This record gives sequence, structure tokens and C-alpha cells, in this order.
Amino acid sequence: MTQVHEYPTANGAFRAARVAFVHALWHADIVREAYNGFVDEIVSLGFAESAIERFETPGAFEIPLHAQTLARSGRYAAIVAAGFVVDGGIYRHEFVAETVIRALMQVQLATETPVFSVVLTPHHFHEHEVHQQFFRSHFRVKGAEAARACHGTLESLARIAEAA
Repeated sequence: MTQVHEYPTANGAFRAARVAFVHALWHADIVREAYNGFVDEIVSLGFAESAIERFETPGAFEIPLHAQTLARSGRYAAIVAAGFVVDGGIYRHEFVAETVIRALMQVQLATETPVFSVVLTPHHFHEHEVHQQFFRSHFRVKGAEAARACHGTLESLARIAEAA
């Protein structure tokens, strides 16, 4: 049964929870599995699938600006970010991954909107089917984990707001 989940707004009122899911299109066939895993799990936790809105970015580096813009809109109780930052032969993947994660934390703290990361950086990734299948499965699992974290955080924040 689908429940209406609510979250507190700045003025103390409650409104239906909507979640923005932002994902990079780099290795989209892998990264979209995080979205699929997230939706399957969040629906099993009682959220309506229609409460999840998906946004795409060209790459991981663009995710934080989208997350910040979505958080500041006030339309979303939470933001979930997914991307796959791989070593493309030019040393910059660790810089990109670290920058994205730090920026997502800044968005969360500045806007008081929870932000969840499924931005992953593997030690090794090759384009062959074995690695692609492994990471598709891994992203699906990480998407489900993000759904459980999102659900638990929204529930906790609602309890805090009710007690205030």
C-alpha cells in the first residue's frame, strides 16, 4: 500500500515528500541501474513512484549545481545523486569524484535538504562486459541502499520537526 510521506517545511507545516533523482549520462546504462534500484526500493517502503522525479546531467561534475538548484526550489524533500567517475587514462577522476562529493555535502548543509550520493569511483573499470555487468548490479544495490537511507532520514527529520 502506498502511503503519503510528509516532511516539514521551514514554517513548520508538512507537505508530501517528493524526491529528485539526478544522474549523469556518462556510462548511462550502468548509472541508470541506481535509479532503478532506488525506485524499486523506495516504492517497497511505501512511496509512490510518481513522487520520484528524474533529472539527467551530461556528467558527474554537473550534478552538484542541479542538486543545489533542486534543493533551493523547495519542491523536494530529498535529492539523490548518481554518477560513475572512472579513470579515463588522464589523471583527473579522483579530483572529479572528490569535488562532486564535497559539493553535494555543501548543498545538503546549506539548504537543509538531505542529499544522498550514489556517485561511485571504481579502482578498476574496463569496458568489457564482465565489468559492465558487475557495475550495473552494483549500482542497482547502491540505489536500493540510497532509498533506505533516504526513507530513514526523512522519517527522522519529520520526528525532529514534530518534537520541536
